[in-house]
Amino acid sequence: MHQIKLFVDIESNVESMEDRINNWLAESNARVLNVIGNIAPQTITADAKGTALGDRKFSSSDMFVAVVYEKS
Repeated sequence: MHQIKLFVDIESNVESMEDRINNWLAESNARVLNVIGNIAPQTITADAKGTALGDRKFSSSDMFVAVVYEKS
């Protein structure tokens, strides 16, 4: 039976997210069937709206990874 494991973080924590996914894969012995990911568009922070284009500050984007697997 197919199972799903979801991982969510922000782009400034990409290495931490990679570590969490890789550790889970090693510990679970899951047979991975598919990996799907997405990164949300960056949004302008509230304090940066209305400033010059070059001065705008963006929030970190949300990252999402779904692993479809079978239990071993």
